[in-house]
Amino acid sequence: MRLLLVEDDAMLGEAVRIGLAQDGFTVDWVRDAEAAHSALAGGGFDLCLLDLGLPRGSGLDVLRALRRRGDTLPVIIVTARDAVEDRVAGLDSGADDYVLKPFDLVELGARIRAVARRHGGQATSILQLGAVRLDLAARRAWLDDTPVTLSAREFAIIEALALARGRVLTRSALEARLYGWEGEVESNALEVHIHHIRRKLGSTFIRTVRGVGYAIAHATS
Repeated sequence: MRLLLVEDDAMLGEAVRIGLAQDGFTVDWVRDAEAAHSALAGGGFDLCLLDLGLPRGSGLDVLRALRRRGDTLPVIIVTARDAVEDRVAGLDSGADDYVLKPFDLVELGARIRAVARRHGGQATSILQLGAVRLDLAARRAWLDDTPVTLSAREFAIIEALALARGRVLTRSALEARLYGWEGEVESNALEVHIHHIRRKLGSTFIRTVRGVGYAIAHATS
């Protein structure tokens, strides 16, 4: 899952970026409101973690601009502002959750997954894709009830395709979810990962849509 982190505190931002990356998320990080506007306009994110007190603008203005243009991207406000009126303003402006600093990174990861599930209409972290079962929280997979070992990249590819719910994802969209802005991508890296997934979960599990991209062959249930 690819996240946009909007946080001006360098120490906190780096800690959150590293911690969430260790939890399997791809995190791109900007430090002011104008950079957040630009990043969100470009799209490609699955969720935004948004501070309210930012240089060059307000986090609340970033959120309101996102919603005014009809963008339903899930947003979790992460802030030290604990007044009731701030929480009400954030939620009424379109935030999906409101987390107070300081916070526990394990809990933040769980809240991200919960918001993403609600946004996708998924009640639990378990996805059934034909004979393949995924636990998005534990990052585990089974084929016909037999555990399958997947690398972090392989799981991230399957997760991105599964959460797309039948839509085809282009190569560039998948690479962005795997590597973000700063990752260096070898020309055939994605194809190699998909080859390994097919070898482990079946040759038809991921289908190639020629000239477009990739999709999960089985509907989510």
